[in-house]
Amino acid sequence: MKHTKVKDLLNSTKTLHEINAKGWVRTFRNNQFIALNDGSTINNIQCVVDFENTSEDILKRITTGAAVSVTGELVESKGAGQKYEIQVSKLEILGDCDAEKFPIQPKNKPSLDFLRENAHLRARTNMFGAIMRVRSVLSFAVHNYFQEKGFVYVNTPIITGSDAEGAGEMFKVTALPFDGTPRTEDGKVNYKEDFFGKETNLTVSGQLEAETYAMALGQVYTFGPTFRAENSNTSRHLAEFWMIEPEVAFNDLNDNMDLAEDFIQHVIKYTMDKCQDDLKFLEARLLDEEKAKPQAERSEMALLEKLNFVLENNFKRVSYTEAIDILRDCTPNKKKKFNYIINEWGADLQSEHERYLVEKHFKCPVILFDYPANIKAFYMRLNEDGKTVRAMDILFPGIGEIVGGSQREERFDVLVEKMKALGIDEEELWWYLDTRRFGSAVHSGFGLGFERLVLFVTGMTNIRDVIPFPRTPMNAEF
Repeated sequence: MKHTKVKDLLNSTKTLHEINAKGWVRTFRNNQFIALNDGSTINNIQCVVDFENTSEDILKRITTGAAVSVTGELVESKGAGQKYEIQVSKLEILGDCDAEKFPIQPKNKPSLDFLRENAHLRARTNMFGAIMRVRSVLSFAVHNYFQEKGFVYVNTPIITGSDAEGAGEMFKVTALPFDGTPRTEDGKVNYKEDFFGKETNLTVSGQLEAETYAMALGQVYTFGPTFRAENSNTSRHLAEFWMIEPEVAFNDLNDNMDLAEDFIQHVIKYTMDKCQDDLKFLEARLLDEEKAKPQAERSEMALLEKLNFVLENNFKRVSYTEAIDILRDCTPNKKKKFNYIINEWGADLQSEHERYLVEKHFKCPVILFDYPANIKAFYMRLNEDGKTVRAMDILFPGIGEIVGGSQREERFDVLVEKMKALGIDEEELWWYLDTRRFGSAVHSGFGLGFERLVLFVTGMTNIRDVIPFPRTPMNAEF
């Protein structure tokens, strides 16, 4: 018999005579009641076993974590908290689970650190089941938005010879042996003997390649893995993560801000509509976690309130210069409550400054624009003042920056001058400069770290908990 998902059984509009469900045992109590979950929903279905007519050997094998198949009737539940339950007529153990050795026991309430060490099993918990279903729906919402808007999905290279960020913190890709590495006459690694004949790395961004396709297809987006070799162990950094990067020809910075705001609001609303049970559970989890914190460290908004805050407020657009004036004159800065004191124009804003603007000053999401040129990337369009660029960052409550983007520098001569000033090799990016040589036009785009978005929507506080298998310094397990 074909089995029916637990979600569909719980959403049934009528009782059913002969059904089959398969899943994993969450709990088994009184030798009679199985809480069964198959991953389709956060909710378990209760399966009532006729223990008097079930062998003792089978009952002993019904342990937390065991995979089972139950056949029987879907009937109205006699217990509180559920509409339906399964009266089991046949039970089969599909996979035993040693209760003494299985590390994910609900009664033990395993810590997040412990669950990271057991990332291969943590999706068996309600928390991580909810997070991963939300992540999946968010991912679909991203594609849904851009496809509905007529964007072309472009797969940009994972192995690249360019560094879009100019940070230099990249993972090298090589087929050269570590013992007996070929060297040039001056003792440097001879990459001409490597697989690609040149130095290559894992990509930090698909933006530069996406720009070339935007200048032919009009509007494109990438959504793929990116890599940063930063030796950072903070709760906000991963070595491997996913980036969403749209690029649009003929869009200026204002168009770019409009697109980013509309996009974020769409994917959050879509996920809230599709993941109501999971988000309610994650909100309750967050409230419970907050109780252990001092009052001053607790969030001012519950999870669903925070998400609605983004949906119901227009994003306030503020120039970097105006933001600096606000921060310089604010009480936390004057009383030296900030870890990084704002003294002058040109300072690189930190998360504490961004959150102050969103949560305390404007009390709505904020888009900062027109940043100092010397703290932003070479490809951002230089303003007429010669000292700022057409950059934008979107700031959210609780998280700070969530989106970074810009109007790209479309003028060939200006771009070349900026590259020279920063020591960027024109020959390495000859193909990028070609898009300014041949039919250049105003164009813009932005990047959104997908895990940062999942972090915000789920209310989790550590980015390692919103990706199935986190990659961080000294950790490439699983």
